[in-house]
Amino acid sequence: MTKPAAISIKGLSKSFGATRVLEDINLDIAEGERVVVIGPSGTGKSTLLRCLNYLDHPDSGTIRIGDLSVDADKASRADILALRRKTSFVFQNYALFANKTARENITQALITVKGQPKADAIARADATLRETGLADKADAYPAALSGGQQQRVGIGRAMALDADLMLFDEPTSALDPEWVGEVLDLMRQVAEKRQTMLIVTHEIQFAREIADRIIFMDGGKIVEQGPPKQLLEAPQDPRTKAFLRRVS
Repeated sequence: MTKPAAISIKGLSKSFGATRVLEDINLDIAEGERVVVIGPSGTGKSTLLRCLNYLDHPDSGTIRIGDLSVDADKASRADILALRRKTSFVFQNYALFANKTARENITQALITVKGQPKADAIARADATLRETGLADKADAYPAALSGGQQQRVGIGRAMALDADLMLFDEPTSALDPEWVGEVLDLMRQVAEKRQTMLIVTHEIQFAREIADRIIFMDGGKIVEQGPPKQLLEAPQDPRTKAFLRRVS
């Protein structure tokens, strides 16, 4: 008997005004699977992630994570909050609170999203900062951190939530080149724990290393998907072939 997918997305669509950004996305993700999404800019990759925790409200479709199913046509505020508790999000621009320390940026999420007591949240934040190599930066504010350190705090915040699904929206795109490696190394550490991950990235070599499956999107649709070796070395669709020629 086939094990049901940990995450199941059915018929997900989204428009901004007259522009259709996502068109009938259907995707299943297994528990512990690392799925990487690649494709041209402006093709709906980030919107897909944002719809999965209702930062953007999808026009139609259902999202199931574990035993929770949310239908866009009748999603209540309680449904959306429950869905957000099952996901954690790593933003391309870090999205840290400028007036909070590294420790406080992590504890804030644990208190507001998970409802943890402050003392427990602080203990978890400190453990996460040690894990991300930032124990000595616990009391530092974002302005005193490099871009790579800020993004590691952002990833640490997502890690601390122990979510069913971690969403990474181009986590290295805002970084100077010298900071990219440290962020990718931390993501590899997360991946080694078999954390379920959906990652949008332009880092093709990283995708080859970390992904169990790569999805190529174009025009708001999933065009092609498969194991890294198959998709990157023997793509079937002309659009995938053209994209990979441009980025290789």
